Amino acid sequence: MPALTDNARGAVFMTLSMAGFAFNDGLMKAVMADTPLFQAVFMRGAMATALLVAVAASQGAFARRFAISDRPALLGRSLGEIGATVCFLTALFHMPIADATAILQATPLTVTLAAAVFLGAPVGWRRWTAILVGLGGVMLIVRPGGAGFDANALWAVAAVGFVTLRDVSTRFFSAGAPSILVALVTSGAITVVAGLLASSGAWEALDLGRWLRLVGAAGFLVVGYLFGVMSMRVGEIAVVSPFRYTVLIWALLIGAFVFGDLPDWLTLTGAAIVVGSGVYTLWRERRIAAAARLSPPRPRGA
Repeated sequence: MPALTDNARGAVFMTLSMAGFAFNDGLMKAVMADTPLFQAVFMRGAMATALLVAVAASQGAFARRFAISDRPALLGRSLGEIGATVCFLTALFHMPIADATAILQATPLTVTLAAAVFLGAPVGWRRWTAILVGLGGVMLIVRPGGAGFDANALWAVAAVGFVTLRDVSTRFFSAGAPSILVALVTSGAITVVAGLLASSGAWEALDLGRWLRLVGAAGFLVVGYLFGVMSMRVGEIAVVSPFRYTVLIWALLIGAFVFGDLPDWLTLTGAAIVVGSGVYTLWRERRIAAAARLSPPRPRGA
Protein backbone atom coordinates (compact mmCIF):
# COMPACT_ATOMS: atom_id res chain seq x y z
CA MET A 1 0.00 0.00 0.00
CA PRO A 2 1.59 3.34 -1.02
CA ALA A 3 2.40 5.83 1.74
CA LEU A 4 0.02 8.74 2.13
CA THR A 5 1.16 12.15 0.94
CA ASP A 6 1.52 14.95 3.48
CA ASN A 7 -1.73 16.51 2.28
CA ALA A 8 -3.57 13.18 2.54
CA ARG A 9 -2.26 12.65 6.06
CA GLY A 10 -3.26 16.20 6.94
CA ALA A 11 -6.78 15.53 5.64
CA VAL A 12 -7.02 12.34 7.72
CA PHE A 13 -5.75 14.13 10.81
CA MET A 14 -8.22 16.99 10.32
CA THR A 15 -11.10 14.52 9.90
CA LEU A 16 -10.07 12.75 13.12
CA SER A 17 -9.79 16.12 14.86
CA MET A 18 -13.33 17.06 13.83
CA ALA A 19 -14.60 13.65 14.95
CA GLY A 20 -12.98 14.25 18.34
CA PHE A 21 -14.69 17.62 18.73
CA ALA A 22 -18.06 16.26 17.57
CA PHE A 23 -18.02 13.30 19.97
CA ASN A 24 -16.92 15.65 22.75
CA ASP A 25 -19.94 17.85 21.96
CA GLY A 26 -22.28 14.86 21.95
CA LEU A 27 -21.04 13.61 25.31
CA MET A 28 -21.22 17.10 26.84
CA LYS A 29 -24.79 17.52 25.57
CA ALA A 30 -25.69 14.25 27.29
CA VAL A 31 -23.97 15.26 30.55
CA MET A 32 -25.49 18.75 30.65
CA ALA A 33 -29.00 17.32 30.56
CA ASP A 34 -28.77 16.91 34.36
CA THR A 35 -25.48 18.61 35.34
CA PRO A 36 -24.84 22.36 35.74
CA LEU A 37 -23.01 23.82 32.73
CA PHE A 38 -20.00 25.29 34.51
CA GLN A 39 -19.51 22.23 36.71
CA ALA A 40 -19.43 20.03 33.61
CA VAL A 41 -17.03 22.39 31.79
CA PHE A 42 -14.74 22.59 34.83
CA MET A 43 -14.58 18.84 35.35
CA ARG A 44 -14.02 18.12 31.67
CA GLY A 45 -11.44 20.90 31.50
CA ALA A 46 -9.52 19.64 34.51
CA MET A 47 -9.17 16.20 32.94
CA ALA A 48 -8.34 17.56 29.48
CA THR A 49 -5.74 19.93 30.93
CA ALA A 50 -4.11 17.09 32.86
CA LEU A 51 -3.89 15.06 29.65
CA LEU A 52 -2.37 18.01 27.80
CA VAL A 53 0.19 18.49 30.60
CA ALA A 54 1.22 14.86 30.17
CA VAL A 55 1.55 15.26 26.39
CA ALA A 56 3.50 18.53 26.74
CA ALA A 57 5.85 16.94 29.27
CA SER A 58 6.47 13.93 27.01
CA GLN A 59 7.43 16.32 24.20
CA GLY A 60 9.71 18.42 26.39
CA ALA A 61 7.55 21.45 25.62
CA PHE A 62 7.99 23.00 29.08
CA ALA A 63 11.61 23.78 28.22
CA ARG A 64 10.30 26.30 25.67
CA ARG A 65 8.88 29.73 26.41
CA PHE A 66 6.47 32.15 24.82
CA ALA A 67 8.00 35.32 23.42
CA ILE A 68 6.79 38.54 25.06
CA SER A 69 5.25 39.50 21.71
CA ASP A 70 3.08 36.35 21.87
CA ARG A 71 1.31 37.33 25.09
CA PRO A 72 -1.40 39.56 23.55
CA ALA A 73 -2.21 36.81 21.04
CA LEU A 74 -2.34 34.26 23.87
CA LEU A 75 -4.72 36.49 25.84
CA GLY A 76 -6.97 37.08 22.80
CA ARG A 77 -7.01 33.39 21.94
CA SER A 78 -7.85 32.41 25.51
CA LEU A 79 -10.67 34.96 25.78
CA GLY A 80 -12.03 33.80 22.44
CA GLU A 81 -11.92 30.14 23.48
CA ILE A 82 -13.60 30.85 26.83
CA GLY A 83 -16.43 32.82 25.21
CA ALA A 84 -16.84 30.26 22.43
CA THR A 85 -17.01 27.36 24.90
CA VAL A 86 -19.65 28.97 27.09
CA CYS A 87 -21.79 30.23 24.20
CA PHE A 88 -21.59 27.06 22.10
CA LEU A 89 -22.29 24.69 24.99
CA THR A 90 -25.24 26.87 26.03
CA ALA A 91 -26.58 26.63 22.47
CA LEU A 92 -25.85 22.90 22.44
CA PHE A 93 -27.89 22.36 25.60
CA HIS A 94 -30.99 23.92 24.02
CA MET A 95 -30.58 23.01 20.33
CA PRO A 96 -30.02 19.93 18.18
CA ILE A 97 -26.29 19.29 17.85
CA ALA A 98 -26.38 19.45 14.03
CA ASP A 99 -28.09 22.88 14.04
CA ALA A 100 -25.60 24.42 16.46
CA THR A 101 -22.66 22.86 14.61
CA ALA A 102 -23.95 24.09 11.24
CA ILE A 103 -24.03 27.70 12.48
CA LEU A 104 -20.45 27.34 13.73
CA GLN A 105 -19.31 26.43 10.20
CA ALA A 106 -19.60 30.11 9.26
CA THR A 107 -16.31 30.72 11.11
CA PRO A 108 -13.98 30.60 8.06
CA LEU A 109 -16.18 33.25 6.45
CA THR A 110 -16.18 35.51 9.50
CA VAL A 111 -12.41 35.09 9.92
CA THR A 112 -11.93 36.29 6.33
CA LEU A 113 -14.34 39.16 7.03
CA ALA A 114 -12.50 40.12 10.25
CA ALA A 115 -9.13 39.97 8.50
CA ALA A 116 -10.44 42.37 5.85
CA VAL A 117 -12.08 44.81 8.27
CA PHE A 118 -9.57 44.85 11.14
CA LEU A 119 -6.30 43.73 9.55
CA GLY A 120 -6.66 45.35 6.15
CA ALA A 121 -6.32 42.02 4.32
CA PRO A 122 -7.28 42.35 0.64
CA VAL A 123 -10.56 40.62 -0.19
CA GLY A 124 -11.91 40.71 -3.73
CA TRP A 125 -15.51 40.79 -4.85
CA ARG A 126 -15.70 37.01 -5.26
CA ARG A 127 -14.86 36.35 -1.61
CA TRP A 128 -17.11 39.20 -0.46
CA THR A 129 -19.92 37.54 -2.42
CA ALA A 130 -19.11 34.16 -0.85
CA ILE A 131 -19.15 35.73 2.63
CA LEU A 132 -22.56 37.34 2.04
CA VAL A 133 -24.01 34.14 0.56
CA GLY A 134 -22.62 32.09 3.49
CA LEU A 135 -24.08 34.48 6.06
CA GLY A 136 -27.38 34.16 4.19
CA GLY A 137 -27.09 30.41 4.79
CA VAL A 138 -26.71 31.09 8.51
CA MET A 139 -29.89 33.17 8.37
CA LEU A 140 -31.72 30.17 6.88
CA ILE A 141 -30.65 28.10 9.88
CA VAL A 142 -31.41 30.76 12.50
CA ARG A 143 -34.54 32.17 10.77
CA PRO A 144 -34.85 35.39 12.81
CA GLY A 145 -38.46 36.51 13.00
CA GLY A 146 -39.74 33.31 11.38
CA ALA A 147 -42.00 30.65 12.82
CA GLY A 148 -39.04 28.31 13.29
CA PHE A 149 -36.89 30.90 15.08
CA ASP A 150 -35.13 29.63 18.22
CA ALA A 151 -33.58 32.40 20.30
CA ASN A 152 -31.02 29.92 21.59
CA ALA A 153 -29.48 29.93 18.12
CA LEU A 154 -28.13 33.36 18.99
CA TRP A 155 -25.78 31.65 21.45
CA ALA A 156 -24.30 29.73 18.53
CA VAL A 157 -24.00 32.96 16.53
CA ALA A 158 -22.17 34.54 19.49
CA ALA A 159 -19.89 31.48 19.57
CA VAL A 160 -18.96 32.21 15.93
CA GLY A 161 -17.87 35.70 17.00
CA PHE A 162 -15.69 34.35 19.80
CA VAL A 163 -14.16 31.65 17.58
CA THR A 164 -13.34 34.40 15.08
CA LEU A 165 -11.53 36.31 17.85
CA ARG A 166 -9.66 33.11 18.73
CA ASP A 167 -8.60 32.35 15.17
CA VAL A 168 -7.61 35.92 14.29
CA SER A 169 -5.55 36.11 17.50
CA THR A 170 -3.80 32.88 16.54
CA ARG A 171 -2.47 34.56 13.39
CA PHE A 172 -0.35 36.87 15.56
CA PHE A 173 1.71 34.09 17.19
CA SER A 174 5.37 33.99 16.25
CA ALA A 175 6.62 30.97 14.31
CA GLY A 176 8.36 29.63 17.42
CA ALA A 177 5.26 29.60 19.64
CA PRO A 178 4.83 25.98 20.88
CA SER A 179 1.43 24.72 19.69
CA ILE A 180 0.96 22.24 22.54
CA LEU A 181 1.52 25.00 25.10
CA VAL A 182 -0.97 27.23 23.29
CA ALA A 183 -3.56 24.45 23.60
CA LEU A 184 -2.58 23.84 27.23
CA VAL A 185 -2.87 27.49 28.27
CA THR A 186 -6.22 27.79 26.51
CA SER A 187 -7.57 24.64 28.17
CA GLY A 188 -6.29 25.80 31.56
CA ALA A 189 -7.90 29.22 31.17
CA ILE A 190 -11.29 27.71 30.35
CA THR A 191 -10.99 25.36 33.35
CA VAL A 192 -10.12 28.14 35.79
CA VAL A 193 -12.94 30.42 34.61
CA ALA A 194 -15.47 27.55 34.67
CA GLY A 195 -14.32 26.60 38.18
CA LEU A 196 -14.81 30.15 39.45
CA LEU A 197 -18.28 30.38 37.91
CA ALA A 198 -19.24 26.89 39.13
CA SER A 199 -18.22 27.75 42.70
CA SER A 200 -21.07 30.27 42.96
CA GLY A 201 -23.74 27.59 42.52
CA ALA A 202 -24.69 24.17 43.82
CA TRP A 203 -22.73 21.12 42.63
CA GLU A 204 -24.36 17.88 41.59
CA ALA A 205 -23.09 14.52 42.78
CA LEU A 206 -22.28 12.53 39.65
CA ASP A 207 -23.16 8.92 39.04
CA LEU A 208 -20.84 6.55 37.20
CA GLY A 209 -22.52 7.16 33.84
CA ARG A 210 -21.93 10.91 33.94
CA TRP A 211 -18.34 10.42 35.12
CA LEU A 212 -17.67 8.13 32.18
CA ARG A 213 -19.21 10.62 29.76
CA LEU A 214 -17.04 13.42 31.14
CA VAL A 215 -13.90 11.28 30.92
CA GLY A 216 -14.83 10.43 27.33
CA ALA A 217 -15.50 14.10 26.52
CA ALA A 218 -12.11 15.12 27.92
CA GLY A 219 -10.38 12.40 25.91
CA PHE A 220 -12.15 13.34 22.67
CA LEU A 221 -11.41 17.03 23.31
CA VAL A 222 -7.68 16.28 23.55
CA VAL A 223 -7.94 14.17 20.37
CA GLY A 224 -9.50 17.18 18.66
CA TYR A 225 -6.77 19.53 19.89
CA LEU A 226 -3.82 17.30 19.03
CA PHE A 227 -4.96 16.05 15.63
CA GLY A 228 -5.93 19.61 14.73
CA VAL A 229 -2.37 20.76 15.46
CA MET A 230 -0.91 17.77 13.60
CA SER A 231 -3.08 18.42 10.54
CA MET A 232 -1.73 21.96 10.21
CA ARG A 233 1.87 20.75 10.48
CA VAL A 234 1.92 18.04 7.82
CA GLY A 235 -0.28 19.40 5.04
CA GLU A 236 -0.96 22.61 3.17
CA ILE A 237 -3.48 24.70 5.11
CA ALA A 238 -5.54 25.45 1.99
CA VAL A 239 -5.85 21.73 1.22
CA VAL A 240 -6.46 20.51 4.76
CA SER A 241 -8.79 23.26 6.04
CA PRO A 242 -11.90 22.25 4.02
CA PHE A 243 -11.91 18.95 5.91
CA ARG A 244 -13.03 20.95 8.95
CA TYR A 245 -16.50 20.65 7.51
CA THR A 246 -16.54 16.91 8.17
CA VAL A 247 -17.56 17.89 11.72
CA LEU A 248 -21.03 18.55 10.31
CA ILE A 249 -21.29 14.96 9.08
CA TRP A 250 -20.35 13.64 12.53
CA ALA A 251 -22.83 16.04 14.17
CA LEU A 252 -25.65 14.92 11.86
CA LEU A 253 -24.93 11.25 12.65
CA ILE A 254 -24.70 11.83 16.41
CA GLY A 255 -27.85 13.96 16.40
CA ALA A 256 -29.82 11.39 14.45
CA PHE A 257 -28.68 8.16 16.13
CA VAL A 258 -28.05 9.36 19.70
CA PHE A 259 -30.54 12.20 20.26
CA GLY A 260 -33.12 11.44 17.56
CA ASP A 261 -32.78 14.94 16.06
CA LEU A 262 -33.27 15.27 12.31
CA PRO A 263 -32.72 18.77 10.85
CA ASP A 264 -35.47 20.15 8.63
CA TRP A 265 -34.86 20.98 4.98
CA LEU A 266 -34.24 24.69 5.62
CA THR A 267 -31.50 23.88 8.12
CA LEU A 268 -29.90 21.40 5.72
CA THR A 269 -30.12 23.92 2.88
CA GLY A 270 -28.57 26.64 5.04
CA ALA A 271 -25.80 24.27 6.16
CA ALA A 272 -25.04 23.34 2.53
CA ILE A 273 -24.84 27.04 1.58
CA VAL A 274 -22.52 27.81 4.51
CA VAL A 275 -20.23 24.87 3.72
CA GLY A 276 -20.19 25.63 -0.01
CA SER A 277 -19.34 29.29 0.62
CA GLY A 278 -16.62 28.36 3.09
CA VAL A 279 -15.02 25.81 0.76
CA TYR A 280 -15.08 28.35 -2.10
CA THR A 281 -13.49 31.01 0.11
CA LEU A 282 -10.70 28.64 1.15
CA TRP A 283 -10.17 27.56 -2.48
CA ARG A 284 -10.06 31.18 -3.64
CA GLU A 285 -7.54 32.11 -0.94
CA ARG A 286 -5.37 29.20 -2.10
CA ARG A 287 -5.52 30.38 -5.71
CA ILE A 288 -4.58 33.93 -4.74
CA ALA A 289 -1.69 32.75 -2.56
CA ALA A 290 -0.40 30.52 -5.37
CA ALA A 291 -0.62 33.38 -7.88
CA ALA A 292 1.27 35.67 -5.48
CA ARG A 293 4.09 33.12 -5.19
CA LEU A 294 4.40 32.86 -8.98
CA SER A 295 4.30 36.62 -9.65
CA PRO A 296 7.70 38.26 -10.25
CA PRO A 297 8.71 40.75 -7.56
CA ARG A 298 7.82 44.33 -8.38
CA PRO A 299 10.75 46.75 -8.69
CA ARG A 300 11.24 49.37 -6.02
CA GLY A 301 9.13 52.43 -6.56
CA ALA A 302 6.68 50.59 -8.83
